[in-house]
Amino acid sequence: MTKPAATAKRMGDPGVGLALFAVAYLLFLYVPVLLLPLFSFNDSIFVSFPLKGFTTKWYEQAFADQDMLNALIASLQVGAVVAIISTILGLFGAKAVTRYRMPGQAAVTGMIMLPLFIPEIILGISLLILINGIEIELSLITVAIGHVMLCTPFAMAVLTSRLDGFDKSLEEASMDLGESPWMTFWRVTFPLVAPGIVSSLLLTFIVSFDEFLLSFFLAGQQPTLPVFIWSQLRFPNKLPGVLALGALILVVSCILVVIAEWVRQLGTSERKVGVA
Repeated sequence: MTKPAATAKRMGDPGVGLALFAVAYLLFLYVPVLLLPLFSFNDSIFVSFPLKGFTTKWYEQAFADQDMLNALIASLQVGAVVAIISTILGLFGAKAVTRYRMPGQAAVTGMIMLPLFIPEIILGISLLILINGIEIELSLITVAIGHVMLCTPFAMAVLTSRLDGFDKSLEEASMDLGESPWMTFWRVTFPLVAPGIVSSLLLTFIVSFDEFLLSFFLAGQQPTLPVFIWSQLRFPNKLPGVLALGALILVVSCILVVIAEWVRQLGTSERKVGVA
């Protein structure tokens, strides 16, 4: 055995330690989350082991709660509107930073991305003070405004990565052939960035749907689902229904994340094939 090999053997394989750390980290993150659907089928209002039995009545209770359904509909409405608006703004921003050069571009981009780094409780309090100062009534509209501020950087990050490797000569060729800037965007740019747009829509919808702190500060009389769930945690008999709905949201969120990543990877693969 050579000296380097002996030294490596004494020190141990770093790959094994890294793999064990990764497994422990994933277990720490996801085991508590996986307990959510498990207890949603427990025939008891108490979240504890051992389980008392198997039941689906908590799902029936969740869908029979009209207040919970109203909160769910509110979150779906806000999430859909926020996903569309933030993706449009993110697309404009991504196109600007990848196609043009202007003074202070880095500073402007940093300001757009700033909501990702500001603690959400600070952002929520600041928006609440601003909205109260200009005397706008708290409602789902104010919630959507706050969510757009938070989700636009996500959309811009996704779409910038998509546009950054885009062959600009295709747009130039379209313009040389007499197409207007709008038709060039619609016929050339949009089809090629469509996977990124779909990925941005799904990602921003998930972020908006799951957002609690901004919704807590900016919601009025009609709460979003995360705010409603938080308000129900004070009542033990409501907890199983909340767990059931939370389990469904967890499953749907995972599916949307997988679809968003699949679409993003599909777009990346198509771009590599086109370059080749």
